Amino acid sequence: MAVHDYDTQAFLSIFPEPLQEALEGLDRFDELVEVVLDLGRVPEARFEFDFVPLSEGMVTKGDIDFIVRKVGEFDRDNRGGIERTLHRISAIRNRHNDVVGLTCRVGRALYGKIEIIEDLVKKGSSILILGRPGIGKTTLLREASRYISDTLKKRVIIVDTSNEIGGDGDVPHPGVGSSRRMQVPLNKEQHDIMIEAVENHNPEVIVIDEIGRIEEAQACRTIAERGVELIGTAHGNDLGNLITNPTLIDLLGGIQTVTLSDEEAQRRGTQKSVLERKSAPTFDVLVELRERDVLAVYRDLADVVDRVLRGFDVQPEMRRRTAGKKFMIEVPHQEEAPTLQPGTEQLWTQDSSVRLYIQGVSQSYIERASHSLRADVRVARTMEDADIVLLSDTLAAKKPFLVERAEALGLPLYTTSKNSLAAIKDLLRRIHSMSVDKDQYASWIHLMREAVVSSAPRELPYSDAFERRMQHRLAERLGLFSESEGIEPFRRVVVYSPAMKPTQGPPGAV
Repeated sequence: MAVHDYDTQAFLSIFPEPLQEALEGLDRFDELVEVVLDLGRVPEARFEFDFVPLSEGMVTKGDIDFIVRKVGEFDRDNRGGIERTLHRISAIRNRHNDVVGLTCRVGRALYGKIEIIEDLVKKGSSILILGRPGIGKTTLLREASRYISDTLKKRVIIVDTSNEIGGDGDVPHPGVGSSRRMQVPLNKEQHDIMIEAVENHNPEVIVIDEIGRIEEAQACRTIAERGVELIGTAHGNDLGNLITNPTLIDLLGGIQTVTLSDEEAQRRGTQKSVLERKSAPTFDVLVELRERDVLAVYRDLADVVDRVLRGFDVQPEMRRRTAGKKFMIEVPHQEEAPTLQPGTEQLWTQDSSVRLYIQGVSQSYIERASHSLRADVRVARTMEDADIVLLSDTLAAKKPFLVERAEALGLPLYTTSKNSLAAIKDLLRRIHSMSVDKDQYASWIHLMREAVVSSAPRELPYSDAFERRMQHRLAERLGLFSESEGIEPFRRVVVYSPAMKPTQGPPGAV
């Protein structure tokens, strides 16, 4: 059973007496995430899934000043703490530099929670822990530090940017075990301290919280290349967020566009221009914290990234804590790598996503909306690689050549007047409804393979522009030639075996 160290009394002692009594009366300290006080508003106790007002009265300047005096000095990042505890107090200031708001975050040392990733840590893997703010990344990182230093007897250096891992004050909290701690005066100096730790203190393991700048990602790579194990955290929901994050993509090895030979493109079943990993990932394993006791584990990140870039749906190993030290593991059946004659299921996996070319629309909204709707919608780098074009009304009016280009390529075109998450969600619902079902896709493959067996052209059913786009891409994957014939709405794709390459008409015209 995990042992909890909350330093409850130390946390309560910084608040005025009425707020202390209100917090004690809730009797939910083990669930408490933070207490929020904003001048002129009702104080709130926030939990993972709800919040509770702590009084009917508004927060006064006297309440805020009382807590500020208790905390003492705030650093230049407006963060303070309570000596020898893990609690963090963050200040919001007005333009006159007066404190007008406080976020009082509860820090926890949960001893005995390492078992769920103990095998990964014991193996000596470099591990990146990914998750949204407040889900428990730092808590797991702290416990990993303690386990590695005390149980595995390795030399551990913690680079502690805001004293979140080792607690406030010069003496580290017992929750980090015998790990040594280097504090960081300014956030922007974190990468320098990381390199200094390696050069001056001979660590076997470096622990770093909240990797968020490109300099820190580069410092992580430098550390890994020197043979030092890394345990770190970053903000993000899942692997897809990391791959599309230009600042942190180097942690996965970086991405570059490569032009393949005709033979290699046919062997892979892809277009000639593909995305590939630049170098080895900095970390060996990615752990997504989806909930406090639910983890998704991606082993062998190099292979995982390669599969994702080739269009495969990579399923992680799921780990769920059941009770105490017990947890269950669900190991997925991974899709096989493509062959010269990939099966229906493999081709479907590669083509079931909708590729969206966007201009004037927030890519962040696209990613958040597709994640929320569980829709496999991806952003294409060029219009030629897309299935659908989405433009803002303003951009469509200012740059009519984009509209003309979409029409010339035969691509469905959507425009939106609102660049908001709600509007993008509504659009994606309509776009994703256009997806072709697996049975229909299988019928296309059957007809196309008949063209090879019979050495005769095969006509596919009349289709709209979106379906024809998918049919041309499928024909290319199967090593066939294709062209569109007819006039809308009676326009269809015709496929030919390689020996019957048509002499007229551009292959793949929509």
